[in-house]
Amino acid sequence: MGNKTNGILALLGIGALAYWKYKKSTPEQQQAVKDKINSAKDNLNKWGNDLKDKANDVASQAQSKFDEAKAKVEDTASNI
Repeated sequence: MGNKTNGILALLGIGALAYWKYKKSTPEQQQAVKDKINSAKDNLNKWGNDLKDKANDVASQAQSKFDEAKAKVEDTASNI
């Protein structure tokens, strides 16, 4: 339990230090930080959307293969 507490305290300390450094920086530097954050957010959203599209494509392909196999089984069963 001590490691979790130390980790949380370290994370809070780093966050406080980053906030303090951000507040002391010039407006140009603050804008650069905002731009980096927005760019990272946009990249993360793009990656998530690409991943979702690929998952939907795979699901669609699996559904079509299932439908083809089902049709073949039904044809075979009706011919018996």
